[in-house]
Formats: sequence, structure tokens, C-alpha cells
Amino acid sequence: MENLVFLTVIVLISIFPAATSSSAGLEQGFLQCFQAILGKSTTSELIFTKSSSSYESLLNSSIRNARFLNSSVPKPNLIVTPDSLFQIQVALLCSKKNGLQVRVRSGGHDYEGLSYVSHLPFIIIDLLNLRSITINMDEESAWVQSGATVGELYYAIAKKSKVHGFPAGSCSTIGVGGHLSGGGFGTVFRKYGLASDNVIDAQIIDVNGKILNRTLMGEDLFWAIRGGGGSSFGVITAWKIKLVHVPSTVTVFDVSRTLDQGATDLFHKWQTVAPKLPAELFLHTVVGVSNSASHGGKTVVVSFTGLYLGTAENLLPLMRNNFPELGLQHNNFTQMTWIKSVLYFAGYSIDESLEVLLRKNQTSSSFKAKSDYVKEAIPLVGLEGLWKMLLLENSPLLIFTPYGGIMSEISESEIPFPHRKGNLYGIQYSVNLVSNEEAPNHLDWIRRLYEYLEPFVSKLPRQAYFNYRDLDLGVNQGNSGYENAKSWGLKYFNENFERLALVKSRVDPGNFFRDEQSIPPL
Repeated sequence: MENLVFLTVIVLISIFPAATSSSAGLEQGFLQCFQAILGKSTTSELIFTKSSSSYESLLNSSIRNARFLNSSVPKPNLIVTPDSLFQIQVALLCSKKNGLQVRVRSGGHDYEGLSYVSHLPFIIIDLLNLRSITINMDEESAWVQSGATVGELYYAIAKKSKVHGFPAGSCSTIGVGGHLSGGGFGTVFRKYGLASDNVIDAQIIDVNGKILNRTLMGEDLFWAIRGGGGSSFGVITAWKIKLVHVPSTVTVFDVSRTLDQGATDLFHKWQTVAPKLPAELFLHTVVGVSNSASHGGKTVVVSFTGLYLGTAENLLPLMRNNFPELGLQHNNFTQMTWIKSVLYFAGYSIDESLEVLLRKNQTSSSFKAKSDYVKEAIPLVGLEGLWKMLLLENSPLLIFTPYGGIMSEISESEIPFPHRKGNLYGIQYSVNLVSNEEAPNHLDWIRRLYEYLEPFVSKLPRQAYFNYRDLDLGVNQGNSGYENAKSWGLKYFNENFERLALVKSRVDPGNFFRDEQSIPPL
């Protein structure tokens, strides 16, 4: 029905003149266009201009990287907060008519701020009002709108079942929209695959304002939005996901070792052990530095953190057989429900109420992040050089995520996310930029770290994870197209990049949905 109404609106709106090219003229033209269709009172409730009292607080409310809170960062001309699909259709129509770019924001976790920053006149379509979750336990599935957070999804599932979950990320304030469209991995992805692997339908509004489900969009577009990024292809408003079975009891542990406690040898072995462990066991490492006096000054600390889909009784012999050097004992383990493990990995106390997962605000730090994939274990000499690099920085954080399990069984072309068989682990690097004055030094350090690791990571191309967006890899220059975009596209998507560009050329040949690293038409 909304598609039919929208076609009528297109005819009606064509009688309005186009706005002038000035920024103020573009805003005025958009507002007049929107008001003509939805009325002045509705417009005032949904659209926030720079003069609106709530504009700044709304803009900043889901920015998760404080370097984009700086006053010098370009701000949107308007923020639209739709609560219906029709309002999104109207926003797209009025944007096209007035030459405004569109950025779509769900949780705001994107590392380079591309869902809320543009250097051209633009609007944000903020999906914060589209956050409903409908769970069908008979089907063991759920429809979740893109504006919901991962925490809200986990909470909704837990309210329905103690033995169902979903394989998404550990940070509860991530928006479902960006997370599912870019891949999405967490503590159980070695058992169940990515969040994107578990999407079975979706709802998208395309460049022509049409509302499409999986059947109407076709399998090529449905393939593209599950890991290839949604913002290149339209506005994805909802996802149908399949729930997964989790045991009634899971077990977690977390042990840390410093360099003088043998961390180097332990990490060296971890590289080949963790990817080969049973899929039920997720054992990642987090590496940072400590200034603790008990460690004799500044040292590298490696934390080995695990989640086992089963009991401590079964986990203990598994760890002793596969990784006895870690020296785990029964008292290292804590048993809990799966949803409590969600709290644990999100950084909350497992004794807190599950309502903590519904929090939408999260303290932002200013950071820069990068990513890599490793196919052969880094030798001891390489690790020693890595530790020296880390000791040059006050707040480095490296997270090493083991692959293997079901990730080695899924074809790299099943969805656009290609990082499957042959990867030992992925790396996320991040550094706190502290302040604007100090940021250049920290940025220089993380880029030197990235350069140092080049001999030890994947090659031709050196791969990266799309949800850890990194503009250092290259950006689109205007409408320069496919060849220019290969600099970053092949790193994120390998051979799947060309197919993504073909899909883009079919569904958005005019490249209306674009940003610095959007898929270009081929």
C-alpha cells in the first residue's frame, strides 16, 4: 500500500520547483517538499534543523567515536527521525529532488563516522524510532528493525527462551542495521557463523522508493546486503533472522599473563591452537600494556578469554589436552546462562539486571582502528618486535579473534564477507587518540604498527574487515568508479567485490547511495 501511495506522491511533488544550490536553499527545499506531503506539524516532529534545540544532542546521541564530536567535523543539514516506512520514502524523494546526500544511521558505531559525516550537503536518516523486535518461537526466527541495538535483540530473545540466542557482536549498543549488513561476529560465530549468515529475509527501500522483501529484491541484492554493507544499496529497515540453540549452561574464563610470565610463548602457541579447537569453544586474546608496579613497570599483558558452550566439567579436560601450558584449573571457570555470558563479554557484571542491555548511551572515546587477517602464525621474533611497538604507546588495544570451526566450512562467496577457510585469526587494532593535540602522534603510531605487521598478515590483497571501516585503505573520489574503489574494495571483499559492483549497477546505477567507501556501480 505504501508503494502505491508513494507513486502518487511522486506525481504530486513534481509540480514543486527545485531548490537553489545554496545550503540554506537545499534545506528549505527539502522542508517544503516534506511538508507538502506530510504536513507542517508532522514535519516539525520528525525533522531537526541546526536551529532546533535538540539537534546537537540528537546528533551526538549515538556517535561512538568522540573524534567526530569535534566542532570542525561537517554536520548534517537536517536529521530525519522517521517512525514509518512512508516517511523514509518521502525523505529519499525530497533528498533526490534537492540534491542532498543521504546517510543512514542505526547505532552509530561505524569507525569512520560515515553514517553521520559527509563533506557534501547531506541529511541523516536516523532509524532510532524503528527498533521493534518480533520473535516467532514456533519458527525460531525474529524480525528486528534496523534501529534496534544488539543488546535489545539479545534481551528480547532472553525474555522468550533460555536456550536460544543469536551469533552477533559483544558490544550491546551496536545498531542492528550496520552490524548485520557488514558481517557481524561475536563469541559464538565459530559455532553458528556470522550474524549475516543467519539472515533469512530483509526489508529494504530502494533508490526508487520501492519497499522490497527478499522475493521482490531478488537473490543478488539479498546476497549483497548480507555482508556487503547496506548503505550502498538502499535503506534496510528490518531483518528476519534465524535464532540458534544454545545450551542451558555455558562456561567462561579469563586469565592474563605478562611477558615475564611467559606471555610470548603462550601467545605463539595460541595462534595455532585456538582455530583448531572445537567450534563450541571460543578462545580469543586481548593484548595491551600495563603500568602496574606489580609487573615491574610497563609491560605487555596478554589476556586469554574463553567462552565454552557447555559445562566446566567438560571444558577442563579439553583445555588440558589442547593447551596445557595455560595451566587452567577448575577455579578459573565460571558457569552461567548464555545471556549472562552476553553481559560478561559486554563488560557488565553478570549479577546486573538484563535491563542493562537496553541502555542506548555509551561513553565515547576518541580512537582510530584498523584490522588484519593472519594465515600463518607470527614467529617469535615477529612477536617480540610487536611487543616493542606496543610499549611505545600508552593505550594500545589489540584483539585477536580465532577463526576455524564453521567459518572454515562456509564458502567465501556464500555472502560478500569472504574471510573464511585459511584464516587463523583476525586482528583489530585500536588506539586512544586522547586529545586533538595529541591525536597526530597516536595516528602515526598505529599506522607504523600496521606497517610493521605487513610481512606477517594476509597478502594480495592484504585483507580487512568491512565493519572495522578504515579510510586509510582508500576512498572514493567523487564518481571515479570501480577501478579507484578497488584499493579498499578488494581488501574487504576479495573476489566478491566485482559481484557487489554489478549488483550496485543494477539497483542504483546513478550512485545515489554513496559515501567514501560505498560500493560503486560497475
